[in-house]
Amino acid sequence: MTIEHNVRVYKSEENLARQDQLAHKIATVAADPVAVTAEVTEMIINRVIDNASVAIASLNRGPIVAARAQALTHAPSTGGSGASVFGITEKVSPEWAAWANGVAVRELDYHDTFLAAEYSHPGDNIPPILAVAQHTGASGADLIRGIATGYEIQVDLVKAICLHKHKIDHVAHLGPSAAAGIGTLLNLEVETIFQAVGQGLHTTTATRQSRKGEISTWKAHAPAFAGKMAVEAADRAMRGQTSPVPIYEGEDGVIAWMLDGADAQYTVPLPAAGEAKRAIMDTYTKEHSAEYQAQAWIDLARKLHGEHPEATDPANVASVLIKTSHHTHYVIGSGANDPQKYDPTASRETLDHSIPYIFTVALQDGAWHHVDSYSPERAGRPDTVELWHKVTTEEDAEWTRRYHSLDIAEKAFGGTVEITLNDGTLITDSIAVADAHPLGARPFAREQYINKFRTLAAGLVEEAEINRFIAAAENLPHLAAGELGQLNITAAPGVVDLAKGPKGLF
Repeated sequence: MTIEHNVRVYKSEENLARQDQLAHKIATVAADPVAVTAEVTEMIINRVIDNASVAIASLNRGPIVAARAQALTHAPSTGGSGASVFGITEKVSPEWAAWANGVAVRELDYHDTFLAAEYSHPGDNIPPILAVAQHTGASGADLIRGIATGYEIQVDLVKAICLHKHKIDHVAHLGPSAAAGIGTLLNLEVETIFQAVGQGLHTTTATRQSRKGEISTWKAHAPAFAGKMAVEAADRAMRGQTSPVPIYEGEDGVIAWMLDGADAQYTVPLPAAGEAKRAIMDTYTKEHSAEYQAQAWIDLARKLHGEHPEATDPANVASVLIKTSHHTHYVIGSGANDPQKYDPTASRETLDHSIPYIFTVALQDGAWHHVDSYSPERAGRPDTVELWHKVTTEEDAEWTRRYHSLDIAEKAFGGTVEITLNDGTLITDSIAVADAHPLGARPFAREQYINKFRTLAAGLVEEAEINRFIAAAENLPHLAAGELGQLNITAAPGVVDLAKGPKGLF
């Protein structure tokens, strides 16, 4: 059973007991030695493959080149054998492997997602937990337990505590979840995990300006920073160092001053003792390289491309209205009031968060490509710009209700589009979830995860290495202590030129 924990702010004189603090309850869940179910194990394997797919596709993008160059200046630390960096054979200190791999995984915005009160990419837990596992010589079974915890804690926090309402970036839920996952991986005591969770939260609260207006390269670095902080928090806690308490509920804590304030009340669901950690099963990955709320809209646009080719020509179109949820309208839609979302010279990161742009390109092309669909040439095409500027969004109360529904069967991330042609014809269609969603037209299973990996690795990784990695990932539960280096992937000769890494301080 799941236990619903009431969380509120306490004055200092109320002296909230350790075991009643949310961070301690998270630590208790992390320390529970409950077995991971076969279903969850299989999904963890899927997500390890998924993370590797998008990381490999990013190997030569600027943020990854820079993060990798930084990591390579930090040799494996003395506490273990070091951790691997995607694409290369050199090992580095685990916190820096978490950093480099975290950037690679997030850069294309192409891995898994969970959306509820807050937004998240739970796959961001994997790089820091995997880095520590490799460094410490852990086994595949250890890694699976750690990842199951990371997903569980992040999803549970995302279900209960909204950050974006207060303009706090969603990685504030990732620092605690990754720290908890590392605690499970290493079989740490509850008190040690408690201190690591507190540090993980305290050091990873930041504003959402990283996802507003002109979106910078920091968007990919933000979760990597949270993962790196989680590794360092675990190290500090293992050395007996303590964290601010109560970190969530304190009079000067995160809830009181960054979230809903002194009168806040949250209900956080956490597994009871002995209950399997299954939250990963509520998450979903991406078929397309775009912000998750765009997934269903790409699928609908592809469908309309075939059914209504006349709607792809701006000369025929008077307007395109997308009726959708509050989040889609205000964060990636015209409700954000960001002129950059209509700018053909905007950065890839910005276009990735523009539903008017994404819907237009998918409608015209009948397809979506993680590189070509964002190229300056594609964004600047005159007929695209003309049609793009006719696309607006508005909030629809029913789609907002379904977006926030706790019933997985009706939870939706789509909406209704109304395309008005110049001759008065109205084209209307709706979509609730992406085709790849578990309830969608073509749900992702192992075959689709492997195909995604093969597609993104093609031309970057040799066929023999692709096959070796897939076999290692599928054998994850049976990898012995010290064998987790098999989950790294080496790029084909000439793909990565380490000499081109930018110079910095380190």
